[in-house]
Amino acid sequence: MACDEPAAPLSIFTRQNSASAVSLDFEPNADYQFVETLEERYKCAYCHLVLHNPHQTGCGHRFCQQCILSLRELNAVPTCPVDKETIKMHEVFKDNCCKREVLNLHVFCKNFPDCNSKVILGRYQEHLQQCLFESIQCTNDGCCDQILRKDLKEHLSQSCKFREEMCQYCNTYVVLINIQNHEKNDCPDYPVPCLQNCSQIILKKEIEKHHAVCPEAEVDCPYKQYGCLAKVKRGKLAEHENTALREHMLQILDKNSRLEEQISDLYKSLECKEIKIQQLAEAIKKCEKEFRQYTQLFGKNSNLMVSTQALASHLDKSARLESQVKQLTQMANQQQSKLDLRPLLDTIENVKQKIALMETYDQRLVVLEDQSSKHDLQINIHKAQLNKNEERFKLLEGTCYNGKLIWKITDYKMKKKEAVEGRVLSIASQPFYTSRCGYRLCARAYLNGDGSGKGTHISLYFVVMRGEFDSLLTWPFKQKVTLMLLDQSGKKNHIVEVFRADPNSSSFKKPDGEMNIASGCPRFVPHTVLENTKNTYIRDDTLFLKVVVDLTDLEEL
Repeated sequence: MACDEPAAPLSIFTRQNSASAVSLDFEPNADYQFVETLEERYKCAYCHLVLHNPHQTGCGHRFCQQCILSLRELNAVPTCPVDKETIKMHEVFKDNCCKREVLNLHVFCKNFPDCNSKVILGRYQEHLQQCLFESIQCTNDGCCDQILRKDLKEHLSQSCKFREEMCQYCNTYVVLINIQNHEKNDCPDYPVPCLQNCSQIILKKEIEKHHAVCPEAEVDCPYKQYGCLAKVKRGKLAEHENTALREHMLQILDKNSRLEEQISDLYKSLECKEIKIQQLAEAIKKCEKEFRQYTQLFGKNSNLMVSTQALASHLDKSARLESQVKQLTQMANQQQSKLDLRPLLDTIENVKQKIALMETYDQRLVVLEDQSSKHDLQINIHKAQLNKNEERFKLLEGTCYNGKLIWKITDYKMKKKEAVEGRVLSIASQPFYTSRCGYRLCARAYLNGDGSGKGTHISLYFVVMRGEFDSLLTWPFKQKVTLMLLDQSGKKNHIVEVFRADPNSSSFKKPDGEMNIASGCPRFVPHTVLENTKNTYIRDDTLFLKVVVDLTDLEEL
């Protein structure tokens, strides 16, 4: 089926002879060794190298696409270097017939004579990706060695200093040049000698546990609290206790004697305070008796002033004595409480009960945490399933079943920056189908280019994916495919590439995995054309790509 929109010019040239361009390419300006002498008709009239994307002028001479652009940039009125005829740009067209012939010229591998392969020019880069004599960099991080592809496997497994080897002690994989440092500093199962010179070899992770029982470790004497300041090796502790038994007993007796003396002094002090309290109590009673007498005299005595002063004097004395009695009573109670251990025992018992209660709470808390973890796991599983179902519904809503895909790529600048920085090299479209039960397909774009278009072009590829009805379909896939960059101005100046699937290519066989190798145009459209402000291929940081599969002669199930 022909595309619905008319094809627009690529850059400034009229598109002709584009019936079925082959999706092959090669690196320009490289030194290729052709099997047969390169004919002049396959050489550029300007650079005299093999034609790359050949274009033919009105005077019949062929030029590389980049060379014809260079002529136009150098001269306001470009002329043909062969016959000096003025080149009229509207007469220049892309010569796809010549391009096919050039792409099918046979060349020797650059690694000749080690590699004696002869490949067509269009498959040259593809061959280098598989050539056993191509020099490539070691894939191990940190290794900069260049090795022939055929020797890479042996290098990775035997000679690379940055390969990973298993630690003989902890079975952890470690980079070879770091393995000795790992064993001495990081390996928990590395055997080390005891620091106490006990002649035992212990695993590093168990060294602290060993020190707690090491017979050579120095420890305090158990009778340190009684005055023994000796430090003895743990293995000789029993011997020390036996030899110093008499000294230990004397130290214990001495400390007990001092404690008894302290207790005796406390009792004596308490008795003195009790005697003083009794004396003060008697003095208070005497004051009260005198107070009553003065009260009686107060009613009989005519000299009121003298009686009042005497009364006030006795009242002050009584208040002072009462205050001293209270202070002594409090001091006596405090001294007695120091000797009374019953409140302390009651407190200890209460603490034990609280600890037991807290332990039961801890057990219940562990059970609840376990149940909570199980619930969280179930919730996460359900959330993941819901997210998967939501993504599937979105895909189903936007899926096309007529062999056409309109792919909207938003945030172009950000995605291209990610591609330039190497974070996200390519992006893929949503799948589309040739019919409800047809081929499952998608598109893949490299916004910073791929292969020969890297850094200068957008690369656009067509991908055959594994589908549910593959066993009922005809293989290999043979349909014509049209790749388009849509013009958003409404003038339909779309950029178009057309190719027919090559039945001999592995890209179009029945998929063994999730998808086949992508096939398409590594130099689909230059960045200079796409991002030119005069063109309208990008608007609001968004571009549209279209893929159309020709459904002619395609049976529906």
